[in-house]
Amino acid sequence: MKVQKRAIKQVKQLKHLHYYEQLSRLNLPTLRYRRHRGDMIQVYKILHRIYDPEVSTGIFKLSSVMNTRGHSLKLCAQLSRLEIRKNNFAVRVVKVWNSLPEEVVMSSSIKAFEAKLDKYWIDQPVKFDYKQEL
Repeated sequence: MKVQKRAIKQVKQLKHLHYYEQLSRLNLPTLRYRRHRGDMIQVYKILHRIYDPEVSTGIFKLSSVMNTRGHSLKLCAQLSRLEIRKNNFAVRVVKVWNSLPEEVVMSSSIKAFEAKLDKYWIDQPVKFDYKQEL
């Protein structure tokens, strides 16, 4: 966040505005949005075996329940007794990944996935929900 704030300060016409108003005027997404986007790209790479399959084996467990809603790459939530594990990558991405539509998760390439994800999320509250950043 410090780097983004420092970069925005370079725009002299916006110096008088609050940080989140500056982001809005520059049409920049929140850091939360960028973290979610990066996480989804990593999940795509793991599930589509873009990384070495031996490295990515066992990170996620695909849901074995046949569900007519959503897509065929639904992930199972990994339960844990430890509160600290909720921020573990394999735990925090499940809900967001499972909420994506079939046409996004089944993209033919990383670039296609990124484009479809951005298009799907264009008006999602997470992109410009500055209150969540505080």
